Amino acid sequence: MSLRRAGASVLVCAAVAFLGGCGPAGSLDAAATDVPAAFAIDQDFPDPDVLLVGDSYYAYATNSLTANVQFATSTDLQSWEVQDGDVFPDLPDWADTGRTWAPEVTSGPDGTFLLYFTAADRASGLQCIGVASAASATGPFVATSTVPLICPTGEGGAIDAGAFVDADGSRWLLWKNDGNCCSLDTWLQLSPLSPDGRTLTGEPTRLIKQSEEWHGTVVEAPILIRHDDEYVLFYSANSYADDSYAMGFATAPTLQGPYTNGAEPLFSTESSGDRYLGPGGQDVVSPGPDQPGGDQIVLHSWDPAYVYRGMSVLQLDWVDGRPTVVPPA
Repeated sequence: MSLRRAGASVLVCAAVAFLGGCGPAGSLDAAATDVPAAFAIDQDFPDPDVLLVGDSYYAYATNSLTANVQFATSTDLQSWEVQDGDVFPDLPDWADTGRTWAPEVTSGPDGTFLLYFTAADRASGLQCIGVASAASATGPFVATSTVPLICPTGEGGAIDAGAFVDADGSRWLLWKNDGNCCSLDTWLQLSPLSPDGRTLTGEPTRLIKQSEEWHGTVVEAPILIRHDDEYVLFYSANSYADDSYAMGFATAPTLQGPYTNGAEPLFSTESSGDRYLGPGGQDVVSPGPDQPGGDQIVLHSWDPAYVYRGMSVLQLDWVDGRPTVVPPA
């Protein structure tokens, strides 16, 4: 099994010991290339997901040595405090500890909160997606089922859940079949959910798979937003473990596609002037009504020694309907 999402720094250190794009919008000039990434959370906090509740922001991340789901809080999206404890202290019986990846927390329709999580399935040994609920954004979340929500063993399992609520109130879950574990294609897929967000109500739609040269053999980490009259699918691609990892996007006129990839990576090591090493695991956040600024994109990237992945928050602009990541000067 891949250790793609192993959040503990000790695991990452062991992995990197064995590891040896173009210039899209957001590129920096050569004078800025020796400036490292500005981490909003300067410690291992990979696959960040951010939720706004009232006037507070909550960030969630892949497991650490002491928590199944790490979390941090902020009032302005820039200054963050990583909290002690674990919002998901008890995994369901179907899941083993140590590989709880890429959490996605969203508001439920009844005032509760839903956590979609990836965990190691005891029965198959593959990664699968489950769902848990809580009365508070800080948990404790409790699994809502004794079996995974999505676990296509014939496709390599499933990881990287992303929740989406359309304008008509319908709920959907994006995910990736973990085909790169088993020399299979990796498809970003979209499944319909029940109104309470806890069960599937139909078959998934395949949106995109690895198809561009810069994708390598993997596309993953899907999130979806509606911008103007289009659906915009953000994703990460290539090897998470080095600076080939990058972010991309695809657009479609309807929710279930067809989706068309952008011509180049949205944001990469090269386009950032080597400031953000292997950027990915993104989430898009719109500030609250009392917060200044527009859309922000939250992502992780490696520290210069490739020991941990810190979290950054960057400006997301829109030029002719297309997203552009704007790093700080």
